Amino acid sequence: MNQPPVPEKIDQGAITDVLDGRWAEVRRMIRDQVAAAEFLESHELDTERHRAQVYEQLAELAASGRQRLGFAAEYGGGDDVGGSLVSFEMLGFGDLSLMVKAGVQWGLFGGAVQLLGTARHHERYLRPIMDLELPGCFAMTETGHGSDVANLRTTATYDPASAEFVVDTPHEAARKDYIGNAARDGRMAVVFAQLVTEGESRGVHAFLVPIRDENGNTAPGVRIEDCGRKAGLNGVDNGRLSFAGVRVPRAALLNAYGDVAVDGTYSSSIESDSRRFFTMLGALIRGRVSVAGSAGNATKRALAIAVRYGEARRQFARPGDPDEVVLLDYRAHQRKLLPALAKTYALHFAQEELVGALHDLSNQGDSAEVDEHRQRELESRAAGVKAFATWHATSSIQTAREACGGAGYLAENVLPALKADTDVFTTFEGDNTVLLQLVAKGLLTSYKDHFEELSPLATARFVAEQFVGTVMERTAARKLIDRLVDAGPGNDDDATLLDRGWQVKAFCDREEHLLDGAAARLRRVSDDDADPFEVFNGAQDHLLHAASAHVERILLEAFVAGVDRCADPAAKALLDKVCDLFVLSTIEADRAWFLEHGRLTSARSKAVVATVNELCAELRPHASILVDAFAIPEQFIAAAPIAAGAERGRQDVMRAHDAAVR
Repeated sequence: MNQPPVPEKIDQGAITDVLDGRWAEVRRMIRDQVAAAEFLESHELDTERHRAQVYEQLAELAASGRQRLGFAAEYGGGDDVGGSLVSFEMLGFGDLSLMVKAGVQWGLFGGAVQLLGTARHHERYLRPIMDLELPGCFAMTETGHGSDVANLRTTATYDPASAEFVVDTPHEAARKDYIGNAARDGRMAVVFAQLVTEGESRGVHAFLVPIRDENGNTAPGVRIEDCGRKAGLNGVDNGRLSFAGVRVPRAALLNAYGDVAVDGTYSSSIESDSRRFFTMLGALIRGRVSVAGSAGNATKRALAIAVRYGEARRQFARPGDPDEVVLLDYRAHQRKLLPALAKTYALHFAQEELVGALHDLSNQGDSAEVDEHRQRELESRAAGVKAFATWHATSSIQTAREACGGAGYLAENVLPALKADTDVFTTFEGDNTVLLQLVAKGLLTSYKDHFEELSPLATARFVAEQFVGTVMERTAARKLIDRLVDAGPGNDDDATLLDRGWQVKAFCDREEHLLDGAAARLRRVSDDDADPFEVFNGAQDHLLHAASAHVERILLEAFVAGVDRCADPAAKALLDKVCDLFVLSTIEADRAWFLEHGRLTSARSKAVVATVNELCAELRPHASILVDAFAIPEQFIAAAPIAAGAERGRQDVMRAHDAAVR
């Protein structure tokens, strides 16, 4: 009987410790709480029962106090932004409807009140928001405007005679759409609208608008519609909101960045309307970070199920051998799952760095110039990591589903729900393609004191007026990276593909070359005959490639820093191999660029493919350790019968092996 080689003894806990990182205690606490609670799978529930179940679970979260972590201590919070984000991220292992519902209530609705409001809002609303006494919504997206937030059409016109704002939906395209918590549970919404006072529009601002009373009756002038059943996330009550002359008091304006006096005079500490707008949006990136982390955990769950199944399921026999071959012993199966697993590790370490950076910046207090620069870098990194994490979830969960064959298509085995629930992650909290364009713009403008509008035309105009230079964002791992590069081979031809210094240089060189090329293409807008919009539009493919290269370099540096933190030699060696697989599978996917630009010879390009195969073979015996190290609460894996059965089979094999050794 042919068995896969028994893995070398590696302390799985040492890998978990590295993955748990700075907020290890929060992760352990949540695992303990989950282990003591009953997990209810939702795939057989109808929409109303699913919504009711999720709201009940939301109330249990509120009672646990975990939702308080990210709020200010003076209002009963924990002053722990990082811990709050990790707490949301951990919800990604379970029903993603609960994660989204919690994110709407405490991340988006509560976060907007905390970050865009002032003391009068904090004192009145934060405690009931934290305790779920005031369920709320985040009403930004409109039917006609999703990513283009600056051009939302809802209006809030100030009436000095009554000291009220009048909120209106001028036409159907201005209807607030896909709003979580709106269809069933929400009683108040943070509504983003064009603020109009003294006959002048001052851009998009946020307002607190009641949409239901305490008995659930719709507020006067408010129209609420149910979006109905969706492809996934049906435990979230998405709805549509429209307003017809809805009056709210002057104090309903969340006025941290702009205010209106009783007589209608507008004032703001930020003179530029566009700069003020982007400062407001920048304060709300926690939702984007939470989505990235939750997508990562959903991916881990899918890969854990697929790896367990791949280690137990047998198919076809070797010639002359009556025993069928374990799926994960096939190279094609390894290539499906192991590069995806390696990238999942890279994204985990990048997410950990991102959460840490956001936490540290949130504790800096009010801005100095250096903090504004860091804020721009953080926004860019959050956009890039969110795009990559959610695209990776979509592709990896599909791969895991295929790797489990027909069993993976059964609702009881979780993967179809994970696929459906994460699909929308690529377009909410920012469409991924738009987010990557923002990453590229940030790099090309060197994060100077300029907050250009989101439109391609505005960016093109800026390029025409400024010298466009590229920057290399310095991550937390920069000193370590510089040492690796300095110690690397001087000649690419002499470098081994597994030399970390060569790998880092390859990623950095690609990023710099792509950014320089994008800048050169955009500079053509200064030509007399050039159409600024067409120049920018024609360079979008180049900009997206440059942004992707930048994010992949960030992932690599985060991975290198994560490996460096591992104190256990055997675990560190295993993580080094996983990092190698991430790097070379990334280069393999972009071999066309490396070949076209002379960074790889034909022979070395073929060697990349061969080395990826070798790494898959070397990591195959450790696949279980690598997914088990995620420390996913067992009930979330056991919820899939194919994973639960596979685990029992694996334990039987290991017990038989141990008995034979004895």
